[in-house]
Amino acid sequence: MVEFGKKLKERQIQEWQRYYINYKLMKKKVRQYAQQIEGGSQDRRHVLKEFSRMLDNQIEKIVLFLMEQQGLLASRLAKLGEQHEALLQQPDISQISELREAYREVGRDLLKLLYFIEMNAIGLRKILKKFDKRFGYKFTDYYVTTRSNHPYSQLQQVFKHVGLGAVVGAISRNLSDLQDRQGSYLSIYDQPSVAFQDPVIDSVKAAVDRLTHSTSVLQFLGQHALIMQEELPSPAEDRVHDERYHFMSLFLNLANTFLYMVNTYIVVPTADDYSMSLGAAPTVCGVVIGSMAVAQVFSSVYFSAWSNKSYFRPLVFSSIVLLVGNILYALAFDLHSIAILLLGRLFCGLGSARAVNRRYISDCVPHKIRMQASAGFVSASALGMACGPALAGLLQTNFRISKLTFNQNTLPGWVMAIAWIAYLIVLWFTFKEPARENEESNTSQEANSGTVENDRLESGLKQPLLLTTEDKKQEDDDGDQEFDGSEEASEESRKPATSIGSAYRLLTPSVKVQLLIYFMLKYAMEILLSESSVITTYYFSWSTSTVALFLACLGLTVLPVNVVVGSYISNMFEDRQILLASEIMVCIGIVLSFHIISPYSVPQYVCSALITFVFAEVLEGVNLALLSRVMSSRLARGTYNGGLLSTEAGTLARVVADATITLAGYLGQSRLLNVTLLPSLVICVSSIIATLYTYNSLY
Repeated sequence: MVEFGKKLKERQIQEWQRYYINYKLMKKKVRQYAQQIEGGSQDRRHVLKEFSRMLDNQIEKIVLFLMEQQGLLASRLAKLGEQHEALLQQPDISQISELREAYREVGRDLLKLLYFIEMNAIGLRKILKKFDKRFGYKFTDYYVTTRSNHPYSQLQQVFKHVGLGAVVGAISRNLSDLQDRQGSYLSIYDQPSVAFQDPVIDSVKAAVDRLTHSTSVLQFLGQHALIMQEELPSPAEDRVHDERYHFMSLFLNLANTFLYMVNTYIVVPTADDYSMSLGAAPTVCGVVIGSMAVAQVFSSVYFSAWSNKSYFRPLVFSSIVLLVGNILYALAFDLHSIAILLLGRLFCGLGSARAVNRRYISDCVPHKIRMQASAGFVSASALGMACGPALAGLLQTNFRISKLTFNQNTLPGWVMAIAWIAYLIVLWFTFKEPARENEESNTSQEANSGTVENDRLESGLKQPLLLTTEDKKQEDDDGDQEFDGSEEASEESRKPATSIGSAYRLLTPSVKVQLLIYFMLKYAMEILLSESSVITTYYFSWSTSTVALFLACLGLTVLPVNVVVGSYISNMFEDRQILLASEIMVCIGIVLSFHIISPYSVPQYVCSALITFVFAEVLEGVNLALLSRVMSSRLARGTYNGGLLSTEAGTLARVVADATITLAGYLGQSRLLNVTLLPSLVICVSSIIATLYTYNSLY
């Protein structure tokens, strides 16, 4: 990948060149300051004061130019407004067309100005991050807080960009008024729910969305997917994605995600009954459920590697393996073999193609709809989580055909086998393998000239203009290294991680803490879900249908909670504040779940489970958003990418949780609840402490 200094120089608008942040000079100054402090010729306070002054001057230069350009755009709009008023008196079709194009030209110039702001904002963020790394000082937190909260703040000019919003509104309103000039003459202000459609306005709004700190339901849902987004997407890159995009192929990837989640959770309400029917203890359900996660630890790696070459073949292989796994799961009852049961679940885990599903969205879906696709991925997962137990609750029957038994234990296997056969048939005839010539060409260009498609993972799905990353490693996340007299990063620093070990070495303390949080929330959720059937049967004598209904209701809370958080909560608080608050609430939910006072009541169990599950879901979205920001961009591509690391962390958590349930079962069902909750509490408290330790690096 090209380091940021060179990328900034290449993408600058030449006539505005002297108004951009002088990134090269400031990087050189940071290096000089470090040498002076090490040599004892400068003290830290003097360096902080001088560097703050340099930043203030750079920001002032940017903001004054921004205001000048806003004035020019306003003047042009005022003149066009006069022409518009004249045309209202004497309409002329040719002049209306010319005027409409003139407004679009103003919109295109506004788009250039937005890109100018974006490049400078990213430059400021990166130089602040570089300063923090070299000096081990939380300068970014101090600088942003003091400047953005001051009444004369120039940073607010960039963050708020109120004037630019007014320009966008003026262009949109006038273009809408000039469109067709037939029928209704309602203004865009009379129909706020109807978005005005124009390619220029759409591009401008997309650029504004990237510059704003606020979020949306789609963005918050998309964060759960950890699907990498481009920091500075270019029109050329989106054209390549348009050529590779195929709606039915995207739909089949989302369907694969949905079916796999149904397959995962459809056995949860009956796993304990199935284990007992084969002569095992009910707590062996932990092994039955967890064996799928064990296999997924390995399948995630080979599917991630396979997706470098194909998307169609891994999906076909996944469907066949899942088909075989579900048939084995169903046959275990008549064969009276717990080994066949576990083998079937292992096969199901080996068919987990979620890495392929994520990769397809990241690589083949155009940027303009990638957020919707990411949200679709999360929604499909949540819907599958709810439908799995609900479907199990409907399969309460018992009959035989020939030598095969069909009951609540075996029907989940047979139903999912039929579903995968149907999916495989549709996949075979309708999936379109995207062309890879462009990707191979881009890979060659990257090796020769040091270019890269984007810095997607670092920016994440929702990125504020300025943030810090506590990074004590030799290189920055953007591959921008500190070499005396050299603007080029080493070839080695641009390569993606080639093994789990090399990927681990790229993890900073902030990334490790976020992965710990992800492990914790997945562990807590798996304990809650996997042992629910055993716990509720032991304490409350719930039937399989009741357990299935309870789990389905938990799953159905995912989307409404994300709507509330994405629409309101995340606009009111910083992500790190939501992260810490959610961790504390998960901890409260775990504490309330302990059986301390007898009798253990249904309200206590249901309320504590609801608190734990809901806030774990909230925590997951914020956690993955922060993870995408603080993770090295070298983990944005390749087999061992950020998505794989998070998947492995979550899968490992499920494996450990299910193993804990099985081992705790040997102590008796009366102790199962408290014994399994204790590790959850310890891990949760540890993650809260770790979050407080790295809190300032999550701005």
